[in-house]
Amino acid sequence: MYRFLTRIAAWMLLPSAVFAQTNHMQHGDMHMQSDSLIELIQRHSVSGTDVEPISTPSHMLMTTRDTWRLMFHGEAFINEIQQSDPRGAGKFFSTNWFMPMAQRKFGAGLLTIRAMFSLEPATVTRRRYPLLFQQGETAFGHPVIDGQHPHDLFMELAALYDYQVSDNVLLSFYAAPMGDPAMGPVAYPHRASASENPIAPLGHHLEDSTHIASDVLTAGVTYKSVRLEASGFHGREPDENRWNINSGKLDSWSARVTANPAHNWSMQFSLADLHSPESLQPEEDLRRMTASVAYNRPMPSGNWATLLLWGRNRSLTTGNVGNGFLLESTLQFLNRNYLWTRIENVDRTNELLLGNNPEPPGFEERYFTRVQAYTAGYEREVGHLPHLSTGIGAQFSWYEVPHVLVPLYGSHPVGGIVFLRLRPH
Repeated sequence: MYRFLTRIAAWMLLPSAVFAQTNHMQHGDMHMQSDSLIELIQRHSVSGTDVEPISTPSHMLMTTRDTWRLMFHGEAFINEIQQSDPRGAGKFFSTNWFMPMAQRKFGAGLLTIRAMFSLEPATVTRRRYPLLFQQGETAFGHPVIDGQHPHDLFMELAALYDYQVSDNVLLSFYAAPMGDPAMGPVAYPHRASASENPIAPLGHHLEDSTHIASDVLTAGVTYKSVRLEASGFHGREPDENRWNINSGKLDSWSARVTANPAHNWSMQFSLADLHSPESLQPEEDLRRMTASVAYNRPMPSGNWATLLLWGRNRSLTTGNVGNGFLLESTLQFLNRNYLWTRIENVDRTNELLLGNNPEPPGFEERYFTRVQAYTAGYEREVGHLPHLSTGIGAQFSWYEVPHVLVPLYGSHPVGGIVFLRLRPH
């Protein structure tokens, strides 16, 4: 085991040297394709047990060592963000994640060992980066308002086992001290429709915030193009110590049905009961529902990926309901160019009124208004480094503000980001 782990470490730290050994190499191919949903599932190219349309391209490096097939995914953005007054801010930071993975035959099935890490605890200082109208989790004991919290160092530590009963039936099992239960679509850092967008959607905590959960167990069965899954996990969101591994009893559950009726389409519906997800509202349980449709279209010299997503939180304590709607799309054209958009309509809670102040005693959080956000961006790939894709891009966001929030945000708040993007290829 020690020898295997040291090989993995050397492979992660010295990818160019490893991949130069062509006698053991399978070329990393961003257009690697599967022929069926069952084949796509066994690739495990995104977090948890999520899937996208079968035709979606994969960015990765691959090689083989003995009986193991090794893969490496990842992405890093180096960002400078500026937002308008009075609630906007500016910051230089990096959003990033890295996913090494190993697969081999084990008995009659396929064993996958996968980890995912993020350096955001170090590259996002003060436990947040600016994002107008964003809410969710805490920093220094206060709710994060107009900002996005960083990911944990350990985003996923998981073992997956797939047993193919027949050509049309696959049984799958997933266990993760830190992982992603069967809830929602592919989380935003891994979605092809958001591949060039360096920041989180405003609806994150209505749609896919469970992509980092502790003590996750999932079982699923796939028949042809339809998959059913169920998960048990610990419902509390990660704490402010982003360097550790959280844990807790299995007190929450989720279920998801996924269908990929054609190579270019994927759709899912999921339902979860989350026990005490928020540290500032420990007595509140949530019921979350999501539904999404993803479309991917390979094109000559490019690709077009689109997602339509709805997420809904209902407090099982107070009955308060919040909804989030998202449309995002990324077009790659002429190989090196990307255009994308993200459009959101999301309910916001009265925590926005607090600003950076702590919640007063007896404060009851509730959805009370709705915000619309629009983002458009462009990126150009530059450079010719081996096994590394680099791009320089920018995006601009603007908002429709409800009257109740105009005194706090102004009538027409805006924000912009310029960035350098790095990705193994």
